[in-house]
Amino acid sequence: MTAVADGAFRTDVSRAPWDSKEWEQGYVTGAVLGDLACSAVAFAGLIGVRLLMDAFYWPELPLGVLLALLWPLAVAFAGGYQSHRVGDGPDEYRSVLQAAAAMASLVAIVAYVTQTPVARSYVMIGFPLLAITGCLFRYGWRKRLHHRRSQGECLRRMVVVGHPGSVSDLIRQLRRERYHGMQVVAVCLPEYPLGSLDCEIDGVPVLGDFADVAEVVTKVSGDAVAVLACPELDGIALRRMAWRLAETDTDLFVASALMDVAGPRTSVRPVAGLPLLHVEHPVLSGMRQSVKNAFDRLVAGLVLLLLSPLLLAIVVMIRSTSEGPALFTQVRVGKNGREFLVFKFRTMIVEAERVRVDLAALDEGNGVLFKMRNDPRVTRIGTWLRRYSLDELPQLLNVLRGDMSLVGPRPPLPSEVAQYGTDVHRRLVVKPGMTGLWQVSGRSDLSWEESVRLDLRYVENWSLTLDLQILWKTWAAVVRGTGAY
Repeated sequence: MTAVADGAFRTDVSRAPWDSKEWEQGYVTGAVLGDLACSAVAFAGLIGVRLLMDAFYWPELPLGVLLALLWPLAVAFAGGYQSHRVGDGPDEYRSVLQAAAAMASLVAIVAYVTQTPVARSYVMIGFPLLAITGCLFRYGWRKRLHHRRSQGECLRRMVVVGHPGSVSDLIRQLRRERYHGMQVVAVCLPEYPLGSLDCEIDGVPVLGDFADVAEVVTKVSGDAVAVLACPELDGIALRRMAWRLAETDTDLFVASALMDVAGPRTSVRPVAGLPLLHVEHPVLSGMRQSVKNAFDRLVAGLVLLLLSPLLLAIVVMIRSTSEGPALFTQVRVGKNGREFLVFKFRTMIVEAERVRVDLAALDEGNGVLFKMRNDPRVTRIGTWLRRYSLDELPQLLNVLRGDMSLVGPRPPLPSEVAQYGTDVHRRLVVKPGMTGLWQVSGRSDLSWEESVRLDLRYVENWSLTLDLQILWKTWAAVVRGTGAY
């Protein structure tokens, strides 16, 4: 916590024109119109195909129109337009899929009970097509929102309550990940520092203590309050704060002391009249892991088969532009500390390890890993391979062998593991991955602490759905090439 310095970054507590709930209403209105357009396209396409196949009966046309008009209503019942889900990809997609499943089931049941001859293609093709088009629209609509947020628009104004250290961490993370749509505009500490009218944390003004939260929200026109874990704020005080915030319709977020534990593992259960947070243990073995292993090997085999011409071309380019083998092997540490040889395309000169000693003073890494943005050991073709992560494609062989997974923590070197603290060893309870949260969150630009935090978050919250989301985001990270060197 520091005093405001000349030229230092400081959050403006005044409300900008776009910082109102008008943008939320505009987003929801656009989502309704987009969903309506998706339903019209899906059912019009289905009817058009049936007409071409001479399998369409004109009495079915009113049904198609009715279903298209009812689609936004079904999404609304599934919670697709709730304000707290705005910009939240998984929740929006889940709402669309739930609405499609519910409408398909309802149509099938009504048709069976009333003995109405409804074309099965509506249920078997129409609603799945509607779900796909709806999710694609939501993806594009959400990306547009993320772009506006990156420009400083469409942000919720948040007041953070907590201790300086945790408040500072949250401020930095929200600034780094603007797509979350939260802008911290004020801070309340356990005790307001007396005698200092210009206190701040990372450029955000400290405007009061825990008793002043409601007044601070009114002063800065806040939209939400985030309460971080702090022992001074007990259940009674938090309840009173919630009552006061409810009067101004201000959202309240309460952070658990358990960091990086996702929603699917947590649930609130009443025990003896107390709402207790139940935390399930992460699933690190059993049927779900067997499914993950089978999925990894199946996808790795298919990708190797499809990309075999590209892999062969890369081998030829490496061998023709520099001396040495095309493949590079290195000892890495896998699940439960078991060492294995990782395969990569060679991107450096053969004497790279020897030359590294002479470059130690130029290390730009994160304190544990040696990294240089303009490493002289990297070959001309190696720079291109690294930029688009093509040098890591041979790791598909490690996935087939069972040493690695498609998604997981970054495979560490034995020298890195030797420096691990007690908590960091938690990374080794799962297989390392070709990609992971570290890959889609900055890669080599991340600090060592941030890399570890992301790896531990993955271990604690693993699911096949999360794996699919990371694989999807990996494409964008690879194309951008950000943090790849």
